[in-house]
Amino acid sequence: MKCVQPGCTGTIADGYCDVCGLAAASAASPPAAATPDSASPASARSATGSSRLGSAPIGSARNTSGSRPTRRLGASTNQSRLGAGLTHVPPIAEVDPRQSLMNPPVVAEDKRYCSVCQAQVGRSREGSPGRTKGFCAKCRTPFNFEPTLAAGNLLGGQYEVAGCLAHGGMGWIYLARDRNVNDRWVVLKGLLNSGDPDASRAAVAEKQFLAEVEHPLIVEIYNFVTSPDGNSYIVMEYVGGRSLNNLLKDRMKASGTYSPIPVDQAIAYVVEILPAFSYLHTLGLLYCDFKPANLIQVGDSMKLIDLGGVRRVDDDQSPIYGTVGFQAPEVARDGTTVASDLFTVARTLAVLVFEFRGYQSQYETTLPAADEVPLFAQFDSLYRWLQKGTAVRPEDRFQTAEEMREQLFGVLREVTAAAATGAVTRSTPSLLFDQPAATADTLGWRDLPRLVIDRRDPMASWLASVTADDPESRLAALQGAPEQTVAVLAEQADAALRAGRSDATLQTAHRILETDPWEWRGVWLQGLAALSDGDPAAAVAAFNAVYGQLPGELAPKLALATACELAGEAAEAERLYATCARTDAAYVAAGQFGLARLAAQAGQRDAALHALDRIPATSRAYGDARRARAQLLAAALEPARALDDLGRASAELEQASMQPADRADLRIRILDSALQHVRANGPSPTERVGNVPADELSLRTALERAYREAARLTDNPATREQLVDQANAVRPRSLV
Repeated sequence: MKCVQPGCTGTIADGYCDVCGLAAASAASPPAAATPDSASPASARSATGSSRLGSAPIGSARNTSGSRPTRRLGASTNQSRLGAGLTHVPPIAEVDPRQSLMNPPVVAEDKRYCSVCQAQVGRSREGSPGRTKGFCAKCRTPFNFEPTLAAGNLLGGQYEVAGCLAHGGMGWIYLARDRNVNDRWVVLKGLLNSGDPDASRAAVAEKQFLAEVEHPLIVEIYNFVTSPDGNSYIVMEYVGGRSLNNLLKDRMKASGTYSPIPVDQAIAYVVEILPAFSYLHTLGLLYCDFKPANLIQVGDSMKLIDLGGVRRVDDDQSPIYGTVGFQAPEVARDGTTVASDLFTVARTLAVLVFEFRGYQSQYETTLPAADEVPLFAQFDSLYRWLQKGTAVRPEDRFQTAEEMREQLFGVLREVTAAAATGAVTRSTPSLLFDQPAATADTLGWRDLPRLVIDRRDPMASWLASVTADDPESRLAALQGAPEQTVAVLAEQADAALRAGRSDATLQTAHRILETDPWEWRGVWLQGLAALSDGDPAAAVAAFNAVYGQLPGELAPKLALATACELAGEAAEAERLYATCARTDAAYVAAGQFGLARLAAQAGQRDAALHALDRIPATSRAYGDARRARAQLLAAALEPARALDDLGRASAELEQASMQPADRADLRIRILDSALQHVRANGPSPTERVGNVPADELSLRTALERAYREAARLTDNPATREQLVDQANAVRPRSLV
């Protein structure tokens, strides 16, 4: 079967996807709940977009001490195309490794630090160059920044060194040829400072971890060898593309100023690599030191490289390697977790998409306010995603890589939709919400998407067996559930609301939040109950909180737009409706109906008509849209174009979805307005109202027929008599 992970094109084989590497159950399940941006202090500084709206309080004590190991996944040669089919990412040609060799291999003085106390070492003094080996003046730890291997050295009787490729916090990286396997290029990674005991222990631990790692998005480990002087080296796959850090430098060099990676491409990179983190976490491993330099694009695929900082999730002994500006704030105190790993992913995306000045100082673990970064003001969902990913508390962040990827994929859909032209034809079903039931007449909670039963819930199968449709009957059946899980309680709250018992809905939502105050479904239900009770301000707070938790989902945006419209927040509602309308075909009607209502309320009839006209004929709401257009065209007529508008209204009426009696009533309005206009301004021989000429005799005859048709359709005797009298009054006089 096909993998259902958003954006993945793979196939489930032996229970695992051959592209993203996720287990079938994980790929098909919705993500765990996480907290909204309101939990992050950064959100309080924002005065732009919906994040400025009040949010309902939400939160719980989460267990982020580790991940749940599952079956180890096998490697796959298949790769999904970058951009998940939503955008184009230019491929990167593979680089000849010999062109990347350092000549000479020297560690720049400004990058020389003691591996223990981080003091500056090996620096120039009084015009004399700094030493490349010696002892730290502060803690007396020995340092040595000279490569221990030279071109021509042969390790393990197999790997011939060609030179140095780079250096980093944990070691020199050498290029070599594998003389036993077709002279393929390989990479040898050793210790930067062989005298550092922490680095030595990390290298040994690295061997144990990397022996388990086998994934198409992660650099492959071939072997481990020891040099004659006793130093250990990891032998790994050579990846000949460009790191994202190098791509940023290339763009800056080409433009002469800072040039971020286009936001859609940067998001595509992270969407592509997150399954690698999911895979590591299922093995109980943490990457720890993710940053732009550790992600390479080659061709149209990505590779996660430099596994030097990888450690087990339960390891509280070995040293932690990270980079200032990317590492989570709690790591130094509490150690690393899945949440801290995902923090580095969010920080990396932030560095890629805008000029993040001060990300290693003023904003070392926080984000600038939305109104300080134009990109954030443009894409509020991206800002919400970054806020959640970099929240101060680990329990406020994304809890799994799958959850993080699913929400980021939703953000990518919105970003690419904003740049698209033409009709919206794509639609990606949500794992959390049904599709909205949009109509032109109503505005309230009944039009919003319904919750989808969480497939991970222990009672999911039992809930599928409850088939009662009547709200009271369904509520009674649900109250008899063998176990009162979150999914059961959410269904109970929904049934109570549909039975007109919003108080019961609020009580049940409170029970959900008592179980887990981070469970966004409880807050969603509170928002629905607030709309039902006519309290749009409370609904705004609730739906704003849910939006912060699920920044890639459209349902919270539509709900927030509805609440904002009812609360008089027209500008915010318009922005959110527009996002929904242009992003997903299933949300076009709901978004355009909202935009039409707002425009009509502001007296902008043409804008309202334009919004309704953007609902395609393939939509189930097309007939409703035609009816709404007919009603708008038949009202608030301007004398100069009255007959033209009434003619257009009559044409729209032919395509409108209406009850026969309502259709007859609107036809009477159109013909009566045309008759009054002709009486006041004279006939117009060149114009027609539908198929009726714009003269008094023709209009009176047509209006009489319309009255009599309406009389036949009504069941009320008094109304029928009144309509017949009106028909007799308007009919043209005839000679007998």
